[in-house]
Amino acid sequence: MSSSTKDGVPEYVSKVPEVTLAFWVIKVAATTLGETAGDAVSMSMNLGYLVGTGIFAVFFLAAVLVQVKAQKFHPFLYWTTIIATTTVGTTLADFSTRSLGIGYAGGSCLLLALLLASLFTWQKALGSIAVETVSTPKAELFYWVTIMCSQTLGTALGDWTADSAGFGYLGSAILFGLLLTLLALAYWKTSLSRTLLFWGAFILTRPLGAVVGDFLDKPHEQGGLELSRYGASFVLILLMMGCILIFPKSAATKPH
Repeated sequence: MSSSTKDGVPEYVSKVPEVTLAFWVIKVAATTLGETAGDAVSMSMNLGYLVGTGIFAVFFLAAVLVQVKAQKFHPFLYWTTIIATTTVGTTLADFSTRSLGIGYAGGSCLLLALLLASLFTWQKALGSIAVETVSTPKAELFYWVTIMCSQTLGTALGDWTADSAGFGYLGSAILFGLLLTLLALAYWKTSLSRTLLFWGAFILTRPLGAVVGDFLDKPHEQGGLELSRYGASFVLILLMMGCILIFPKSAATKPH
C-alpha cells in the first residue's frame, strides 16, 4: 500500500511482521509444517518430488501475488505465504538432492549459491536487505525470492546433518538449536549486524523445522515417531493459528 507525502512522493507501508520472539516461534512451526505437508504430498500421496514441487510452486506464486497486492499487513496472509515457501522448499530441495543425483552436499552448495546471489542482487538493487526496508513491491519480491531460497537451503542442510552427517533427527535438532542460541547471544551481547543475524537465524530455523518434521513423521526404524503426516500438519496449523491470534501482531517499522 502507498500514500502520497507532502511532496507527492509515494510512501509505502510495510507488509512484513515485526521480528519478535513470537515471530520465531511461528516461524519454526511453519517450517516444521512445511516438512510434514511437503512429505505428505510427495511421499504419502506418491506424487513424487517433481509433481509436488509443481503443485507447491503454483501455491507459492499465488500467495506471493496476493501478498504483494495486499493494501496492508495481514498476519494470516503473510504466514500463509511463509508456509508456501516452506512446502515448495521441501519438495524442491528433495528433488535437487535426490532426483538430480547431486547429493545433500552438492544440493546444499547449489542452494547456498542461489541464496547468496539473491541477497547480493537485492543489496545492489535497493541498497539494503534489512527487513525494515521491505516496504515497496520491488523489495517484497526480493524478500520472497530470498526466503524461498533460504527455505530450500534449510531443508537440504537438515537432511545433510540428519542423514549424511549421522546426527539423526534429534541430534540435528539439538545442533541447530545450539546454533540459534549462539545467534541469540550474539544479538544480545554484541554489536554484530542485526540484518546478518536475522538472515542467519532465518536460514537456521528452516533445518530445525525440517528435522523436527522428519522426527515426527519418519518410520521408527529411521529414528522417527511415525506419526501421520496429515495429523501432524493439522496440529501444526492449529498451533500457528493460535499463536497468530494470541500474540500481538504489528508490521515492521523502519528504525528512527
